[in-house]
Amino acid sequence: MPRKLRVPAYGCHRATGQAIVRLNGRDCYLGKFGSPESHDHYQRLIAEWRLQQVEREGQRRDATLGGSAVLRTISVEELIFRYWQFAKTYYVKDGRPSKELLCMKYALRPLRKLYGSVNGIEFGPLSLKALRQSMVDSDLSRGVVNARINRIKRFFKWCVAEELIPASIFEGLRCVAGLRFGRTAARETDPVRPVDDVWVEAVLPLLSPQVKSMVEVQRLTGMRPCEVTLMRACDIDRSSDVWVYEPHDHKNRWRGHRRLVPIGPKSQEIIRPFLSRPDDSYLFSPNEAEAWRNQRRRQNRVTPMTPSQAVRHPKPNPKKQPRDHFDVDSYRRAISYGIKRANKGRAEDKKIPSWFPLQLRHSRATEIRRLHGIEAAQVSLGHAHANITEVYAERNLELALQIAKELG
Repeated sequence: MPRKLRVPAYGCHRATGQAIVRLNGRDCYLGKFGSPESHDHYQRLIAEWRLQQVEREGQRRDATLGGSAVLRTISVEELIFRYWQFAKTYYVKDGRPSKELLCMKYALRPLRKLYGSVNGIEFGPLSLKALRQSMVDSDLSRGVVNARINRIKRFFKWCVAEELIPASIFEGLRCVAGLRFGRTAARETDPVRPVDDVWVEAVLPLLSPQVKSMVEVQRLTGMRPCEVTLMRACDIDRSSDVWVYEPHDHKNRWRGHRRLVPIGPKSQEIIRPFLSRPDDSYLFSPNEAEAWRNQRRRQNRVTPMTPSQAVRHPKPNPKKQPRDHFDVDSYRRAISYGIKRANKGRAEDKKIPSWFPLQLRHSRATEIRRLHGIEAAQVSLGHAHANITEVYAERNLELALQIAKELG
């Protein structure tokens, strides 16, 4: 049996008010005592220290047994520490951490909290089910719970590939099926529905020219929100009557897939005023949208500007640097702001319901399916399989109603 490690305690250095821990005969300062940052720093150092102790113990036992191979025990926390060193270099896109790294962090956080001190070879299907139930109890939706559990399975699969735990651990976890609709207490979320064009048209006059153009182009092409925000002139082939836009980054680029978006005459007219900028510049700039809003504020100003406001200059080194293009979140917030302005002064029964950019993609998919069928919708949305398009394109109820009227 491996000897039990005595974990150094989290303490306070009274002279400086800092948190401190003594590791291998050396004092390590962690920051302000009691702060969340100091506790996170403490947990990282302890994870590294545990890993060092386990490796030393394994080397000692190997030497005692004459170098024979023995299965070393390693805690879940230590497994997570090793995996995180790999994940920080693997989940990277264009030199920056991808969104998947953040999703992995959220998935592994409850695992580390509940089972960090447990031996990795003792984590089995019942442990995974208990972890899943804790996620359900924290009011996470069924889809989010299933996604995080799948990421945890992927984490243990990596551990098996690195020969840190036996393959039987991962095989056991694979037997845990995902939560099924209607057969779990997990919260369900409403499916994404198409947005009525009436509500879109009501908000467009209150948006900046940049955001308004993005909404109109996305509604006509069915692009993903991230694809319309990344549009550049150099990514658009304008050699024929129908332009073809190939985003330099998209959802399935890591799979080696290409994404080609046809741009027809209506979308071309919307985009054309933004093509005068350099080819490698983004078409829709949040800085230009902010300048447009400031100009409108000055035009609508009732009181005169004070002298201090007149001589005010931007900060030379602001903490938040302006971005050269919208992202999905800022695009969504701009639309929400427009809806809020449109609802100002409206009666409750006449207010515009909240909608977001992804619903424009659903609207386009539903329209194409109604006019040209599911295959056309699949090609237009850039899906590899038609069953994925089913999620985006609402079924044509009119045809079923006509059949019922004639035959039913």
